[in-house]
Amino acid sequence: MTESLPADQQGGQFLGRALAPEGPVVLRIADDTLFDLTDEVATVAGAVARRHFSGGRVIGPVSAGLPAGWTLLSPIDLQCVKACGVTFALSAIERVIEERARGDAARAGAIRATLEEKVGSAIRAVVPGSEAAAALKQALIAEGMWSQYLEVAIGPDAEVFSKSPVLSTVGTGAPIGVRSDSTWNNPEPEVVLIVDPRGEIAGATLGNDVNLRDFEGRSALLLSKAKDNNASCAIGPFIRLFDDGFTLDDIRKTTVELLVEGPEGYRLEGTNAMAEISRDPADLVRQTMSEHHFPDGFALFCGTLFAPTQDRDQPGKGFTHKVGDRVSISAPRLGRLTNGVTTSRDAPPWEIGIAAFIRNLASRGLIDRI
Repeated sequence: MTESLPADQQGGQFLGRALAPEGPVVLRIADDTLFDLTDEVATVAGAVARRHFSGGRVIGPVSAGLPAGWTLLSPIDLQCVKACGVTFALSAIERVIEERARGDAARAGAIRATLEEKVGSAIRAVVPGSEAAAALKQALIAEGMWSQYLEVAIGPDAEVFSKSPVLSTVGTGAPIGVRSDSTWNNPEPEVVLIVDPRGEIAGATLGNDVNLRDFEGRSALLLSKAKDNNASCAIGPFIRLFDDGFTLDDIRKTTVELLVEGPEGYRLEGTNAMAEISRDPADLVRQTMSEHHFPDGFALFCGTLFAPTQDRDQPGKGFTHKVGDRVSISAPRLGRLTNGVTTSRDAPPWEIGIAAFIRNLASRGLIDRI
């Protein structure tokens, strides 16, 4: 567990979850000590909403890890899982490439060169929703270069979608799933904001918004098939709560690093620098809240700068996952999220849904502590 935590974990406050023999438990890390909060608050959603605890039952020093028979889970439970897309200029260009290539990776290289030359610098130069962005839109329409992806890249409204059902996310160490019929896909290393029921950003963690480029490229209406599949949403390792030493400004300066290690010796590295995001994280939360109510809060993927174009097998075919890939996503103050790649068909089935979770809490006398 210690290899998943940031180097400065002794100065931070963290929330997480584990599966114990009796069922899911809520974890807290503070002062280099691991605590079990479950008897005080039985869900992470409830703990985030409160953010004040008596301490919890001491499990032991962080260096000792989890008790025998416990497995680390995704650090969220009842929160909705939302995501914002096309929040970086590069990702906007890559989405247009997918659209124009109709999901065919072989056509992507030639389209990429043309779009970057004609659109790339222009997108980077404007503030989304500004008068300059509106003028750029009209110019691109006149040139036949407009796209629905450019609308959410530089228009007033961010793209916000539902990534994954409640309780379906997987944590560090678990397999992540890619649809078995996808031939062009990639990891998306992202910062995930944790928002309480009042709409306040309580903290942050890391996420992998596993994406099927071939499906979304064929039609934006296939977004749900491209994004929401068994084991296709990884979050973790822990939620780092904001405090005097770790704030939203630290998130704005965060650089997320990605490493993919293939079973054949392939290696792919990338970064996601939050300083280059087109829309401020606080604005993404505001747009996600909109006219909604989230009584259990939500987790929000902020989008990624990273879009892999490095060839893997054949020149011009770019990157796609293989079963057996090992994906590591890390940030200096958030830790490391590591998952092995399998197919969504072969990944462990999602079995602890809302009903099973509530039944388990009821059997343990914890319903009134949600």
